Amino acid sequence: MPAQHMDLRDRESQQRLTESLRALREELEIREDFPPEVLGEAEEAVAASGLPPEDLRALPFLTIDPPGSTDLDQAVHLARLPGTPANDGTQDTPDGYEVRYAIADVPLFVRPGGAIDREARLRGQTLYAPDGRISLHPEVVSENAASLLPDRDRPAFVWHFRLDAGAQVQSVTVRRATVRSRRQLTYAQVQTDIDAGTADEQLLLLREIGTLRIQQELDRGGASLNLPRQEITHDGESYAIVTEPALPCEDWNAQISLMTGMAAARMMIDGGIGILRTMPEPDDGALAKFRRQSEALEHPWPEDMPYGAFLRTLDVADPRQLALMHAAASLFRGAGYTAFDGRVPDAVVQSAIAAPYAHTTAPLRRLVDRFVLVTCASLCAGEEVPDWVRAALPDLNALMASSNQTASRLDSGAMDAVQAALLSNRIGEAFSAVVLQGSPPAVEDAPGKQAPRLSGTVQVTEPPLEAKCYGELVAGERVTVVLLEADIARRRLRFEVKPTDAHLQARNDAQRERAG
Repeated sequence: MPAQHMDLRDRESQQRLTESLRALREELEIREDFPPEVLGEAEEAVAASGLPPEDLRALPFLTIDPPGSTDLDQAVHLARLPGTPANDGTQDTPDGYEVRYAIADVPLFVRPGGAIDREARLRGQTLYAPDGRISLHPEVVSENAASLLPDRDRPAFVWHFRLDAGAQVQSVTVRRATVRSRRQLTYAQVQTDIDAGTADEQLLLLREIGTLRIQQELDRGGASLNLPRQEITHDGESYAIVTEPALPCEDWNAQISLMTGMAAARMMIDGGIGILRTMPEPDDGALAKFRRQSEALEHPWPEDMPYGAFLRTLDVADPRQLALMHAAASLFRGAGYTAFDGRVPDAVVQSAIAAPYAHTTAPLRRLVDRFVLVTCASLCAGEEVPDWVRAALPDLNALMASSNQTASRLDSGAMDAVQAALLSNRIGEAFSAVVLQGSPPAVEDAPGKQAPRLSGTVQVTEPPLEAKCYGELVAGERVTVVLLEADIARRRLRFEVKPTDAHLQARNDAQRERAG
């Protein structure tokens, strides 16, 4: 797992990074401390909360999250359904599956229109920064009373699925119940147990069901962009940028969440009320451009293969295919929320999932999920959706759009600051890199105007980071780049390509081959 730690002997860089991250929060006007009335209401809500009468504590739920997580939204219990015996004693109906997916009961602790509710609408979601998390809800709720921590009795919305042998949903319900998680696992632990052959039945079922659901995703034309993760970590003393590929078990686990979001969307569409996560299909121009990029990077996209299936063939260890995966991000644009009460809108599909979909599995960390959970539980019980939910629907799209924009700017700004700090003492050094996004073709400028400087994006090999790079760049090529600037305060990192004789010869050969 490649990582690059900042040298703490350089106290000046450390101090400038701390100041830059603090300035970033101020620029984005991030709300950090909770007002006293919010904290007081949270304490009162926890003290007054009870547990649902339906008791599912006998089921050994488990959670799977990144290491150190304390705001646990989901816990899962998986079981195999017995087959139906035939008259002669043999089984003529294959086994199916039973999935129970417990989601933290955040609405129990949030009074509609109260102080916590008002503050959550201002925040929109939990924000993750290298110098600390900014929670959506007070910690007494998000990391204690509502979190599905192990060996604690907790209220939850429990989705109950029955699946057939191909993991197709046959029935689904959602209602409140009391649960008790038995194990808090990390993705690395799960993958290690699976690979070592020491996994228990539930983890084996996670792989089995997840694999079947992935196939369903491919069959319906869905797509996943499983780029290598690049994140900032902090161990209390030093920062690090860690880049690693996603583990297979993360994909399997995500399929359970996707299944739940699809079920929630279907309930709300059938009920004529709710809020969906939607995304339009990539337009013909974006698809044609991506097809041309696949050909230029010598990994052509077959005409008869859906783009989701093609993306799953890409090997991120190959520089050209990694560049192609980054190029595919252009196909995943335009996502938003669509609320409705009465008439169901025409556009209800999230195109990457290739089905209607809703956010419902992360209420501790995302505002909209609280409203989706209550809506689905009401519809499932045959009850009226509460007025406070109906009143909020028209505002949720704008609230979440604003919050998502802040989260994106925080993520990119923090990454830029830490990258600049890591390299602040290495100006003028050369680094190996792969071109992720090539520079556009040169264009003729108007007389008297200076032509814009060509630039693209590169993935530096060590330390593993992405950055802007000046020069004539072709996606997928291996290049040597020289660091021009690492400005911590301005959170800016810039390189310049350094052509080598071998690089120039290879490019000329490639151009001659394409021409002839």
